Amino acid sequence: MAKRQPLAKVIKCLLYALVERKMAQLTPETIWQMNTEEFSKLLQSNIFHSASERRSICFYAPSFTYYKTAYFCSSPTNFPTISVTGKGCALNCKHCGGKVLENMRPARTPEELYNLCTKLKAEGAVGCLISGGCLPDGSVPLEKFTEAIRRVKADFGLTIFTHVGIVNLERALKLKEAGVDAALIDIIGDDETIREIYNLNVTVKDYENALKALSQSGLCFVPHVIVGLYYGRLKGELYALKMISKHKPSALVVIAFMPIRGTMMMNVKPPDPLEIAKVLATARVMFPKTPIALGCMRPKGKHRAETDILAIKAGVDAIAFPSEEAIKYAEREDYMISFSFQCCAQIYADILGV
Repeated sequence: MAKRQPLAKVIKCLLYALVERKMAQLTPETIWQMNTEEFSKLLQSNIFHSASERRSICFYAPSFTYYKTAYFCSSPTNFPTISVTGKGCALNCKHCGGKVLENMRPARTPEELYNLCTKLKAEGAVGCLISGGCLPDGSVPLEKFTEAIRRVKADFGLTIFTHVGIVNLERALKLKEAGVDAALIDIIGDDETIREIYNLNVTVKDYENALKALSQSGLCFVPHVIVGLYYGRLKGELYALKMISKHKPSALVVIAFMPIRGTMMMNVKPPDPLEIAKVLATARVMFPKTPIALGCMRPKGKHRAETDILAIKAGVDAIAFPSEEAIKYAEREDYMISFSFQCCAQIYADILGV
C-alpha cells in the first residue's frame, strides 16, 4: 500500500505549482509595462519570493565602505577594492567623475599590486576586487597586471574579482589563465546613455561583444545593470537584460544611480525604489535560476530601506550593505539569513557552490 504524503507537504507542493504557473504567465514586457499601482500589487502578492525553493538570502558587506548595524559590521581588510589606475580615468563620466576611484587602494604597477596583496593577505584578507578607471575605448587596463594576478592567486589563494569594462576575447582569456575568479562588467542597453553619461564613443553592440567574449572565454562573469543611469530615468535597462539573457552569466547584479557630491549629476534625482524593484522583478522572470543581487551602488537613507525590502519581495538572492529594515523584514518572513565580508558577486559561488 502506497504511503500517504503528509497533508502539509501536499499543500506546499500545490502552492509551489500554482506559483510556478503564475510566474510562467509573466513576461518581462508585461512587468515592464505595468503602472505603479499594478506593479505594487504584484509585489504585494509575494509571487516572486514565494516561488523561491531556497527561501534564503545572503547579506554582503565588503571593505569598500564602512558598514555597521546591530546585526553585522564590515571589516576594512577582508575584501577591499584596488584601482590599477589610481584616481585616473579617461572618461570622466557625468555620474562618477572619478569620485568612486578615490575610495579604492591604488596599485598602478604589477609590483605595487603584488606587494599590496601581500600586505592584505597578512592583514587577513580573503580576496579583493581589482578595478580602475577606463581608457578612452571603455576598457580597464588590466593586461599588464595578469602575471601579478597569477602570482597572487598562486602564493596567497585570494579570491580575485576584476572590473573589466569593454573587453575582447583575447583579454578575457588572459584573465582566465591568470586565475581570476570572476569578471564584473557594467552592461548599458542604450546608445544615448553611453554617449551622454559615459562620454564614450561606442554602442550597445560593443557591450554585446564583450558579453560574448566573456562567455566564450569560460571565465565566470557577473554583469551589472545600472538602473536610472540616464539622469535618473529608466532607459535601456530592459534591453541590457535581454542582451545578458543571450548568455549564461554566473550571477546578475542590479545597482542604481545615486547622486555623488562633486559630480555633474549630483543634483539629479535617483530612480524611485519601485523602478529599481521593477528591474529586479523583470530580471527574476528572465533569469529564474540565476543568482541575483542588489549591489552596493544605490541611494542611502529611507530610499535604501524601501528599495531593499522591495528587492526581497522581487525575489533577490542577495543584498550588499542591507538596511536594518530589510534584515528585520527577512527575519519576519522567516528567511534563512547569512552574512559575508565578501563582494556580493560572490553569490554565484555561495549559492551554486562553484
